[in-house]
Amino acid sequence: MLIGTEPQGAHTAATTAPAGRGAPGQEARAADRVAELDRRLGDPTDETNELSYARLLEADEAGELSTAGERALDELRLGADFVPRADGGRLERLDTLVRVMRQVFRRDVALGLGYGVTSFMAGVNVWTAGDAAQRERLARILTDGGKVSVAYHELAHGNDFVRNEFEARPAQDGGYLLKGAKQVINNAARADAWVLFSRTSPAPGSRSHSVLLVEREGLDTDTWQVLPRYDAVGVRGCRLSGLRFDNTPVPASALVGEVGQGVETALRAFQITRAALPGMAVGATDTALRTVVRFALGRRLYRKSVMDIPHARATLSGAFTDLLTCDSLSLAATRAVHLLPEQTSVFAAATKYLVPKLLTDTMHDLSIVLGARFYIRDGEHGIFQKHLRDMPVLSLGHAGSAACQATIIPQLSRLARRSWFTDEPAPAELFRPRSDLPEIPFDALTLASGRDALSASLVASADELPAGTPEERAVHALAVTMTDELRRLQEASRALAPQDRTALASPATFALADRYTVLLAAASAIGVWQQASHEGGDTFLADPAWLAAALHRLARRLGRRPADLPASVDARVHEEVLRRFHGRSSYDLYDTPLTG
Repeated sequence: MLIGTEPQGAHTAATTAPAGRGAPGQEARAADRVAELDRRLGDPTDETNELSYARLLEADEAGELSTAGERALDELRLGADFVPRADGGRLERLDTLVRVMRQVFRRDVALGLGYGVTSFMAGVNVWTAGDAAQRERLARILTDGGKVSVAYHELAHGNDFVRNEFEARPAQDGGYLLKGAKQVINNAARADAWVLFSRTSPAPGSRSHSVLLVEREGLDTDTWQVLPRYDAVGVRGCRLSGLRFDNTPVPASALVGEVGQGVETALRAFQITRAALPGMAVGATDTALRTVVRFALGRRLYRKSVMDIPHARATLSGAFTDLLTCDSLSLAATRAVHLLPEQTSVFAAATKYLVPKLLTDTMHDLSIVLGARFYIRDGEHGIFQKHLRDMPVLSLGHAGSAACQATIIPQLSRLARRSWFTDEPAPAELFRPRSDLPEIPFDALTLASGRDALSASLVASADELPAGTPEERAVHALAVTMTDELRRLQEASRALAPQDRTALASPATFALADRYTVLLAAASAIGVWQQASHEGGDTFLADPAWLAAALHRLARRLGRRPADLPASVDARVHEEVLRRFHGRSSYDLYDTPLTG
């Protein structure tokens, strides 16, 4: 196994390590790697730490990524976490990568995106469709500490990348000539290679584009240039720029997959990145919640602490509940890549759509408790405003909210006819945060299947959930409410007009997609609680109180007015908020020990 301090010779050893279901030590490796990052990055509240919030804010003000942060991640050889074990890296479970990157995101979203997530987003295209030589070259770049950028964007066409104009025209020697520009590319100026989504045919339609892996070394320097850097409101340290090529020759070996398969390759790659990226950002909101809890305990108003004010207390408990909900949906989506790859398209799109929205709403609610201090750009609470500015970036780009809804909408009527209320529930392993998984089946990802085992789990829960204690009765009633909502969604989806089954659908159809994502989040939370209660290892996750709170908030998001919850629910959730704050553990499903 590769670890942060191992020499380069470990590259070969990792390729022969056992992988797949039943592989020994998956959870131990994951926990060790998370702890290793946390130790090296240090206590972010300690101002003597070169990676403290204070130092990270200074780098942000300067519009640069933290030099100390990048040095630490170099030492930890983070690039290997984006490379599958079969290709010499550490990537064996997608949910583990989320946990690892959460340690970076809790300190600095820009460092997480700017150092490595862009390389991961580029790499999955090659892991999905590349040949052995391409995978070897890319793995070597990343495990050696290099960076790779991915270029889908052209500002003239936004998310409609099938209309992109950037060309890779056939050359006489069998290679390609690159011509045109790509904009808003993270790390374009310092990447060792670029994954370029390119037009290889003038004909319209989805077969007109291909993916190329282009290495910087050996390119004709007179025929290409890096475009000026963009200024950004959030993630100021990220180096966003563009590329322009003028008949730059590249070899035939740059083609990833087959000619004309670019759209299919990109959409399959999106399933992995959409499933993973939102869960990483839970770390940033964890920091925001921790910051406001510290404020609420220390700040006094009306002769009481802010924590004693009912509204403030409820807001903090609600924020914690939302983090658990987001992590539950993230868990289901990332593990579905391994267990239900043919169904991942809709789960990943739902995760990429809903989780950033929930996290952004949570940050807004927390800002109200923090008051005027959330405007302050330095000092004890300065990290809050940075995370608040950085978070919206997660809802932008090629996998933005509208693009994710546009992935879901064409599948609604098919799911309504073929899946909902008839499919078998998801396997229990989908909801177990620490159980082993088979390797990622990149070749099994499909664009749509008409199946939805996650919603089937929601339907099954209405008959399976206990209803003994007041908390259990609340959970059961809310699960029935969610099942009724799924029935309504089924009826509405069956009645969709042909145009409302496309990206040009009416606003009402986009609202159906929104409601569907909320139901998937409810199903995920129920599944996590059921498995925790069966296993009994985590007493809090096995407690129905947090699930009642989560389902209650989701029902209200759907416009329902559920009955008030027992007082014991808020008391139990509030108790856990304080326990994890004082005990320095994470506000997610893992309750991970933290350095600060």
